Amino acid sequence: MKDSKSAEDELMKAEKTALIVIDLQKGIVNREVSPYTAAQVVQNASRLMNAFTEKGAFVVLVRVSFVDGKDMLKPKIDSPINPVQLPEGWDSFVPELGNMEKAHLITKRQWGAFYGTDLDLQLRRRGIDTIVLCGVSTGIGVDTTAREAYQHGYHQIFVEDAMTASTKEEHDYVCKYIFPRIGKIRTSEEVALSLR
Repeated sequence: MKDSKSAEDELMKAEKTALIVIDLQKGIVNREVSPYTAAQVVQNASRLMNAFTEKGAFVVLVRVSFVDGKDMLKPKIDSPINPVQLPEGWDSFVPELGNMEKAHLITKRQWGAFYGTDLDLQLRRRGIDTIVLCGVSTGIGVDTTAREAYQHGYHQIFVEDAMTASTKEEHDYVCKYIFPRIGKIRTSEEVALSLR
């Protein structure tokens, strides 16, 4: 997955880099996903959170939630989603993440983590120019946030083994055709080793 850049170019400065974890919450990770299981994604994201926290880097946990349903998007679409009754606590972060007390928490009301939140503000106030993205789902929450980040001018690294999607095809398509055009794709191990 790496390009031919030198090892020095691959190093990330902790004070200029943020880890953004998308939608690792109880009501989302319990769905069927592929190619990685939810447990694998949570485990890899947790390792990244620990690595970023140890280096003093900014960690952001993003979740989707709604106040009363009136704040949900309701466009007219060809492929309507059957309404589901959301169980109590569906929007709570999975406890396996750990280190949540040191993370900045964001609640979004749509797919992307930038629109209608203070994410860009918090990143810019800290002088962050590079974001590392992971979470669920590769083709929805991660992809939408990535496109928003690209339009805001951030450098991006996508942690391919710390994200997953509804289908392997969706995950593979985004990782093959979208992410390489707006950032770099790396493994969780590569990211952890390159953070300085």
